Amino acid sequence: MESTRVDRWLWAVRLTKTRPDAAAACRGGHVRVNDKPAKPATTVSPGDQVRARVGDRTRVVEVVRVIQKRVGAADAATCFIDHTPAPPPEAAIPVARRERGAGRPTKRERRVLDRFRAGR
Repeated sequence: MESTRVDRWLWAVRLTKTRPDAAAACRGGHVRVNDKPAKPATTVSPGDQVRARVGDRTRVVEVVRVIQKRVGAADAATCFIDHTPAPPPEAAIPVARRERGAGRPTKRERRVLDRFRAGR
């Protein structure tokens, strides 16, 4: 087997939960094969680069092996090389949070928050 549909491959290697999700991502313009927009029926073969926005992350993978049936996670990981860049580090600035259900801050708590935000 030398090539397969991109929606089937995304589902088989477990980048999307269901095949209809993979097809919807393709139709929505969230999948690119070799930097070209991909329809669900676009074929992928070994050596192709697939860029797919899954959830809130953009995954960049290189196709190593083409499969059509969903396999276990360990086998699926051998079918692609992940070139996804590392996510940016989260802000280290502390954010003032109140306990859920604690109501509005009192006058004293507002003064403390104001001092905290001003940096004093």
